[in-house]
Amino acid sequence: MADLFNQLLSWFHTVFVESFDGWVALGFVAQICFTMRFVVQWIASERAKRSVMPIAFWFFSLAGGSLLLIYAIQRKDPVFIAGQGLGLIVYVRNLWLIANEHRAALPEPDAK
Repeated sequence: MADLFNQLLSWFHTVFVESFDGWVALGFVAQICFTMRFVVQWIASERAKRSVMPIAFWFFSLAGGSLLLIYAIQRKDPVFIAGQGLGLIVYVRNLWLIANEHRAALPEPDAK
């Protein structure tokens, strides 16, 4: 058992200490942001007892997608770049539509 623990500790040190760099850290942060959008959507839906798409979903999508795009560009991965780049258009458009909807719901200022 101690040997297995030492092997696991050695693997962890090699992967997360010796080869860990800022780009890997960015990749993990980006993936956490991207994953949080699903967590936020799931919690909101559970609370409402129906499918709900909260605004935070789109902000986490935008943050995670942007960071993943930066990571993909640094890694020079054209498939990943295309996927994240095109996704950003959808996230920005949804936030734009939500902002327009909120603006339209505001009361008209009194004309004097």
